[in-house]
Amino acid sequence: MEKPLNLDHIDRAIIEELQRDGRASYKSIARKLGVSDGTVRLRTERMMDCGYLRISASVNPLYFENTLTAVIGINLEKKVDQQIMEWVSRCSGVQSVINVTGRYDLMVELSVSSRSKLKRFLVDDLQALGGVVSTETYLYLEAINKWVEHKEHSGSFKG
Repeated sequence: MEKPLNLDHIDRAIIEELQRDGRASYKSIARKLGVSDGTVRLRTERMMDCGYLRISASVNPLYFENTLTAVIGINLEKKVDQQIMEWVSRCSGVQSVINVTGRYDLMVELSVSSRSKLKRFLVDDLQALGGVVSTETYLYLEAINKWVEHKEHSGSFKG
């Protein structure tokens, strides 16, 4: 059985350095923290292997005027399950899918390059999913420190 992840001040400092610059070398991070580059490499790999840390490129979804980013609350007829969440996550422009408590069953963060792509998700994709009772869409007008993955893919529901 794998040992549970317990973060210490070195792990947190490594994460802070990677958040500042995800391209920073282990050697440069080690120099700043006063540890060996092997320590930085092993700790980073451990956090990545257990699923706690991921290093990726992110884009500012509001950089271009024609980009639309939204949070969409969705109510479904039936109970949310992993298969539904995974299907929604494969729809074009979907950044994240969250099963939540409260007013909605799911919250979806979407970033697309046009109104027609937003409409495709709200009308075509959700109709293909089926069982959608209602949606409510909140478009981002401005944001501070908002970064997303650049994603363009689509899926079809086989449920």
